[in-house]
Amino acid sequence: MKIQEITDKNEWNTFLNKQKAPSLHHAWEWGEFQKQLHYNILRLGIYDNKKLISIALVIKIKSKRGNFLFIPHGPIFNIPAEKLTVTIPSTQESSVVSILTELTDYLSKIATNEGFSFIRMAPILSNLPEHASILKRVGYRQAPIYIHAETMWAVDVSQSEEDMLKNMRKNTRYLVKKGIKDAIEITQHTDMAAINAFWQLYEQTFTREHFTPFPKSYVTAEFKAFNAEKAAAIFLGKMPSNFDLEGPSKYLAASLVLFTNITGFYHQGASTHSDYPVTYQLQWQTMLEAKRRGCTYYNFYGIYNPGRTPRAWQGLSLFKRGFGGFQVDYVPTHDYVISPLYIKSYLIDKYLAFKRGI
Repeated sequence: MKIQEITDKNEWNTFLNKQKAPSLHHAWEWGEFQKQLHYNILRLGIYDNKKLISIALVIKIKSKRGNFLFIPHGPIFNIPAEKLTVTIPSTQESSVVSILTELTDYLSKIATNEGFSFIRMAPILSNLPEHASILKRVGYRQAPIYIHAETMWAVDVSQSEEDMLKNMRKNTRYLVKKGIKDAIEITQHTDMAAINAFWQLYEQTFTREHFTPFPKSYVTAEFKAFNAEKAAAIFLGKMPSNFDLEGPSKYLAASLVLFTNITGFYHQGASTHSDYPVTYQLQWQTMLEAKRRGCTYYNFYGIYNPGRTPRAWQGLSLFKRGFGGFQVDYVPTHDYVISPLYIKSYLIDKYLAFKRGI
């Protein structure tokens, strides 16, 4: 087994797409985004007799919470995802253990030489005891906090529009249809000017909801990285200008959606309180866009998971579940300890979890 860096975007994407590109966080574009944030990255390929059998995006994070190597929603094994999760067949379990062992040994040497105190891995393995057991066998322990979503909500958009509507909660379906009747305007944008419109709503949202926002530079870099490959779009929603002389004419809802070849990811969202179902129509039209692009799924991203996510997510999770679909459960994020300095990061993460209401 050999590990070496992959510099060929086509080789990376071909392997990722073969496994049904289950997460945007292992897309080539996510690595480019991390570089715009001034993180050093490694795109590693694990080969067996010159055959690529796994890939791992590794982000070198140096922060106040500690220095660590992070594998976001990976590594990706030569096992196609089903409904956005990976279940390891018993026949491939020993191979996966070998891959994880080799990768961990490889990264441990880098961590020791460059001053990183642990490796953090957020696998997209389905949340089964046997998967947690595999990670434990290799030496990993459950992390005190997540970085990327471990529990998500997704909709199969390969079904007919009629079935998509039928599978929605009754109230959600009513509001989607009302939005169509009211001629709510949803527009799709790929120009940088749309970032400003999104940001105005985002500022209102985090001020109202009292959560810590991403900086504008973060959202802008994320959009740029995926938009360079025509894999990003900003959706803006408003009432028609002639709806009511006293009615709203500005944008009432917005979203940043990122695409892989199989999934549209609702990754950033913003809205203002309104009596009109603009947020429902925004989601519906975005789901239809994912369908038009040939995606199989529309991923609403994170939802509430008791003990791992903030209680404040409950209301938003209820909204997302209303569109029908299924829950995606990943095995929790795991850490591999390299240095005693890990305890500092562990305690900071425990404190952050407490502050988030976890």
